[in-house]
Amino acid sequence: MGALNGALMCMDDLREAEKLWDNISWSQVMDIDDTLIEQWKARDFSSLSLHELLAEGKRILKDRGLDITPLKQLIERTIDEDKIFQSDKEFFVSTISLSDRKPLIVNMKEVAEGEMKDMLLASAYLPGFKRERLGGKLYADGGGANNVPVDVLADRGYKDIIVIRIYGLGYDTEKSFVIPEDVSLYHIAPRQNLGGILEFDKKKTRRNRKLGYLDGKRLLYGLAGKRYYIDASGSEAYYFDKMMSEAELLKGYLMRGILQEELEEPFGYRKYTEVIFPRLAQEFGLEKDWDYRDLYVSVLEHLAGKLRISRMRVYSVPELLMKIHHGLNKSKTR
Repeated sequence: MGALNGALMCMDDLREAEKLWDNISWSQVMDIDDTLIEQWKARDFSSLSLHELLAEGKRILKDRGLDITPLKQLIERTIDEDKIFQSDKEFFVSTISLSDRKPLIVNMKEVAEGEMKDMLLASAYLPGFKRERLGGKLYADGGGANNVPVDVLADRGYKDIIVIRIYGLGYDTEKSFVIPEDVSLYHIAPRQNLGGILEFDKKKTRRNRKLGYLDGKRLLYGLAGKRYYIDASGSEAYYFDKMMSEAELLKGYLMRGILQEELEEPFGYRKYTEVIFPRLAQEFGLEKDWDYRDLYVSVLEHLAGKLRISRMRVYSVPELLMKIHHGLNKSKTR
């Protein structure tokens, strides 16, 4: 669906993109019963009719794949070719021509009138879809040959390239390509599983879109954290002071069970800096060149995760710390 998103971006139609993905369903992409799919996913075998399931399976086999007429209709009613042709943005899609037995990069500004929608469909033809000819040829999803076509942009002179990854279960083929020294790549990528390549669940899609927005902010604003999104501006000295000023908090709620043996004897300032903090950094899997900002953020994330604090927003350090204290005080009174 990357090509469809690209088309919507060229149309400058963010609202249409949001509307599409917030209301997506299986039946909008393929000729299949949404209720049947939901019952199967939920393993609701009491409601799931075996007869219906077998009948659906036989129909798909008879048709030699999933009928994606609904996807064609979605593209037809959503895409405005004139807006894309008039856009000042360049737009390329990748696909594989099975008829010609070769991968293709298609410049969507150069296709013949009426061909653009076919090429959008060609770029999304996954295995399992009912194979049909487009313009007399058979196509397959371009991800099978080059899922991250950075070379297309680098070859055209782009120097700062943002790569948006999803790491979905399915295609993840990258073309071998030596990145020129004057080209910089910036990655926006999820840090949790977003689901498979055929995942058309409204609730999950809305969550994934929110995560994508936050992951974009992580790159653009240099947010800290591995799972949380933390605005942690300030010097390393500031975070060292935070670690020391909250040492008792760490000792009471974080380090017991992790560093039990080190806590049995009295210790002072040097024990923290030379033993306790390095051991915590190791426990959290920090890089060898970690600093006190890295360590403090890891501490916050660890405690926030234990307390099940929502991570679907950007926190300042004081905000997240306040929520942690609130959660810890609440747990004391239980």
